[in-house]
Amino acid sequence: GEPDAVALAIDEAYMPRYAGDAIAASGVGRVLAIAERLDTLAGGFAAGLKPTGNKDPFALRRNALGLARTIIEGELELDLPALVAVAAKSLPAGVSLDARELEDFILDRLRGYYADQGVPGTQFDAVADVRPASLLDFDKRLKAIAGFARLREASSLAAANKRIRNILRKVETPIPDAVDAARLVEPAEQSLHGALASALADTDPLLAQRDYVGTLKRLADLQGPVDNFFDRVMVMADDAAVRDNRLALLKLIADRFAKVAAVEQLSAS
Repeated sequence: GEPDAVALAIDEAYMPRYAGDAIAASGVGRVLAIAERLDTLAGGFAAGLKPTGNKDPFALRRNALGLARTIIEGELELDLPALVAVAAKSLPAGVSLDARELEDFILDRLRGYYADQGVPGTQFDAVADVRPASLLDFDKRLKAIAGFARLREASSLAAANKRIRNILRKVETPIPDAVDAARLVEPAEQSLHGALASALADTDPLLAQRDYVGTLKRLADLQGPVDNFFDRVMVMADDAAVRDNRLALLKLIADRFAKVAAVEQLSAS
């Protein structure tokens, strides 16, 4: 005697049932499918039943992929850490859950999901490295990275970002948050600073709209100024103030790309 919508949702809660099966079609069915899987995953991990090797008696891998697929293919804007936190609160008193471990497990199921769609592992890693809270947002970033990788500027910028990250990683002192334009003495660094300031202003509204494709296309314009900077400027200058200023400039570049993905992961060198 239940309404059709309720009966349908109860059936759809178990979708997708197998590889290639569709996700729940109704809104309520998707809600139940997500809740069912979150409860199963949280309980399984809290009980120490994380799959090992080929053993997965409680189908936690399938549940994790079904959860991720329902969110992405259902275009649901949900915060994964928040969902896991809700599931953790539903566990019995005294039972703990490593939320980060479960989140990583869910994200890792997406590696095969996207590989089946022809997405290279380097592109997946570029997005996974910045850990978007929303899986739908993850999907949007991944599509943007795929488009960026096809641009002629992509290879050079990926290599430059890798070089920047390596430089910044070795710095043991605090790097200034802002660039002092008065300390930019070389034409190449002045040119890069101007180009970056313009790119930052242009991409601020794009990032606010999650227009990652537009953001990366605009940042691709930095390829010339970045290459010229590295050809003509010595970052680690003897003058500490000049050096720190150049490091601040590089950090601004790295931080802006990181708003979308770790593009240095695309570099083959």
